[in-house]
Parts: sequence; C-alpha cells; structure tokens
Amino acid sequence: MKRSERAEQDRAKEIKKQKLLHQLGGQQLPYLTPKDEGFQLLWKTKYTNLILREANKIPFDLHVQMQRAFSSLLQCGCFFRDLVNIRGKDVFTAVSRVIIGNPGCTYKYLNTRLFPIPWQTILSKITYSQEEIAMSCHALKEFNNYLCSIVGNDVVRSEDSKVIGEGLENNLVQPDLANSCESEKGIEDPLTSVEEPPVQKQSRHKAVGALFNVTLLNYMDPKTMPYLKEEPYFGMGPMAVGWHHDESLVAGSPVAVYNYTSSDPGTISDKKACWRAGLKVAWDIDTPGLVLPLQPGDCYFMMDDLNMTHQHCVLVGDEPRFSSTHRVAEEGDSTLDYVFGRTEEAVSNLLKGSTLSNASLNSTEITILKKTEEIHNEVEFEWLRQYWFQGRRYAKFTDWWCKPIEKLEEDWKQLELMTLLMLKAVEDDRWSSEKRRDAIGSLLPILTERQELRQHWKNRCQSKLAKSLPADDRPMCHPYWEEGDLSMPLPFDLQSTIAHLEEIVTSTGIEEHL
Repeated sequence: MKRSERAEQDRAKEIKKQKLLHQLGGQQLPYLTPKDEGFQLLWKTKYTNLILREANKIPFDLHVQMQRAFSSLLQCGCFFRDLVNIRGKDVFTAVSRVIIGNPGCTYKYLNTRLFPIPWQTILSKITYSQEEIAMSCHALKEFNNYLCSIVGNDVVRSEDSKVIGEGLENNLVQPDLANSCESEKGIEDPLTSVEEPPVQKQSRHKAVGALFNVTLLNYMDPKTMPYLKEEPYFGMGPMAVGWHHDESLVAGSPVAVYNYTSSDPGTISDKKACWRAGLKVAWDIDTPGLVLPLQPGDCYFMMDDLNMTHQHCVLVGDEPRFSSTHRVAEEGDSTLDYVFGRTEEAVSNLLKGSTLSNASLNSTEITILKKTEEIHNEVEFEWLRQYWFQGRRYAKFTDWWCKPIEKLEEDWKQLELMTLLMLKAVEDDRWSSEKRRDAIGSLLPILTERQELRQHWKNRCQSKLAKSLPADDRPMCHPYWEEGDLSMPLPFDLQSTIAHLEEIVTSTGIEEHL
C-alpha cells in the first residue's frame, strides 16, 4: 500500500472517531461487566465470536513454559517499544513488544514491518545468541501448536510435538467467570445456560483452514508507562492499548490472546485490579460495550470476523502483564519467498553476467520496465528500509535474518543498475516520441515516489526520537551512499534524475500528452 493510501485510511479513521465523539456530545456510552445484569445476553447476542478459555482448562505444564518464556525474553532484553508512524507522526508504542513466528514470515502494523525471531521447524535450523531465547521460542511454538489444535477443524498434528487437545467443540466453551475479580457471584456459561434468551441460537464457530503463524508478545508495566490514555467512549478507565482492529491478518482468521500476570494462573488478589479486555461494535453507539476481566493464565479467542466487525482495547490492571497474541498473519506479500520471487522476476530482465560497465536489458518493453521499477520500490521501502529502521535489534538474538537481508540488498543493487539502464533506454534515438512519452509517463511517478520515500525514511532516522534510542536499536538510514560513490549506478538523491526526465519531456514537445 502506498504512503498516500495509508494516509487516506488514517484520515478516514480519524473522521469516524471525531464523528462518533460528536454524536456522543460529551456523554458516555453504557458497557457491561460480569457483575451487571444482562452481561450474558449481551455476550451471547452481540459478541458471539468472543470465546474465553479459562486458565484451569489449559494444561498446567504449558502455563509453566509460557511464564518461563516471558521472564527469559524480558531478562534477555528482547522486548522493545516500537517507533511507529501514525498519521504521519513518529511515536513510541506504550507497550514493549517482540514477535516470534514461522521462519521467513513478517508482520506489519502501524506502517511498521516486524521481522520475527523464528521458532524452530523441521525445515529450518535456527541459531540463537542465548540458550534462554532458544528455550523461550520452543515454549511459544509448543503453545502455538496447542492453540492450533483446539481452533482447527481437525486436530492439528505439529511437526515437532505431540498432539494436544481434541478440537474446538470439545475444548472451547464460553466462560464460567465465577472466580473473576469483578464477579459478585457465579455466572453461567452463556452458550450452555439453561435459560435461553428469546433470540435465535448461534452455532459455535471454527477457524477455516487457518493456523497461527506468528505471535506478538506484549509487556505492559503500568508503573513505567509514562502516559495512560482514558478510554474515551464508555469511561472504562485507563488503557494500555487503545481501540483497534488487529492488522494484516488473513480475513476471517481467529486471534488467540494468552494473558499472564505475576499471580498464579487462575488466581488474583482481591486487592489488585485485574487487566481487562474491552470490546465494542465498531463505530456503533447503540450496542453497549463489553468488559472481560482476565485472570492470570486465561486465554480469549476472537473467532471468525469478530476482529473486523468489532474493536478491542486493553484496560490497565495493577500488576505488570505479559500477553501472547497468536495470529494468522497474511503471507501473500509478507514472506521472504514472496519478495525473493519478486526480485527474481525483475532481475530476469537483466542480461546474465552484466556488470556496471557492460550491463544491458533483455527487453525494453514499457510494461516490463514499469513493473521492474515498482518491484524496486517495494524491495527498498517495504523490506530493506523497514528492516534497518529497527537498528541491529534482530541480529542480537539470532543471525537468521542476516543472510536473507544481505541477499535482498544484492538483488536491490541490481535493480539500481536496471534503473540506470532504463534511463538510458528512454534516451535511445531509435525510440519514437510516442514510446518515449509512454515510458516517461509510466516511470516518472515511480521515481518521484522513490525520491519522496527516501527523504521520508532519512528524516525518520534523523528524528529526535530515533536518536534517543540506544546505539544498537537506533534506526539506520540504509541503504545510503554519498554523492559520487562509484560503486553505485545512480545517486541516492534523485532530484537531478527526475529533473532530467522532465527536461526530456519539455525538449521533445510531448509534455502536453503527460
């Protein structure tokens, strides 16, 4: 997605938010908690695809492994506050995060591509910098296998662990919240209650052919979070994470969130405020919100299209909290296999054995040139600059990403060479004015966007927030080269190149057609 399109989406969301606040006129919408009458009915009718699996229904050994993993990853310095871009402005996330998942898979949120620490698979051997990180990734993979086994249509057989669970219908039930920190008395299971409300009964839902491929781990300590925003619509209290849909997921796929605080699983002190998940129907002022208290070790699921039709937030408790959010991240344009396939397609138009001195293109067909330049931008701005903007953090924990990124940069340098060859082709005297017009009309916007994005990323790397980070975590403007670098076919700054193309347009008298 282009930066202009993302900005338009951000503006649309802000307009919706302001319209909703205007409709409220300073009043607050109602919301229900387990102690409120009508909570069961609201959950059953308006939040059907929200399912809770309580801590005591999850195998104890998995709790132990997850807690050790959280603690080890924190001690190893794996959690970071991401420097993300929201509505054109760089901000640090209030929550510290680390992502772990399938080798070669990435995950994008808030205009930021995250490169997961990969967990081991049969096909990939991963080397970690510390044994504690290796053990933690293994524990998260085991828990991920467990979740896959209970949300899939059938029992999912892991490639490196025994089968856990018996399938969704026997394992996932809506909650008995008798021990909730907000409950005053036991609450019946909304799906199995003897007293059925006067509405059509809903069937239980399963994920269709989707397996979790990444988990985004969050660490939230309210004592160290500098600013906690109050929930604006319902008055639910301070939020660690504001209202949102999870991004970049396979449509209709489930999301599973494991909640852990320092208390033992399934218990929490009455004197401590627990963490809660808030949910609301997106941009709706007629349906009450719902607040779900979370015990240590509880896991809740957003099934089917709940993540799209509803929004959720995280309401602050007293104790530090870890969460592991398991997702089915889109893989269409977010894997190494995809981007290497794109570069291979583009570079196939470069004559084999080409060097800077003897290079040539196999074809100067305009559609091929245009596609090559589009791939060039994608590789540079969706992959290389995204990776290096996050400093050297990934190399701290595993060297897995180092070689793929090196290979991707080698391919990108060939794309730079192909851009030079494209510019030379445009000036070929054998080209007709019509072909030159069509070529420049197709290629000039792509080069203009490249120039703008290079300056955008350079400015981000030089911002005060970026420079405030420790040296290893500090954003790097890479690839970058100085004017006159003979190893590079073209300059970093493309202003003169773009101006030259515009001059060709003027001098050949074809500007009226552009």
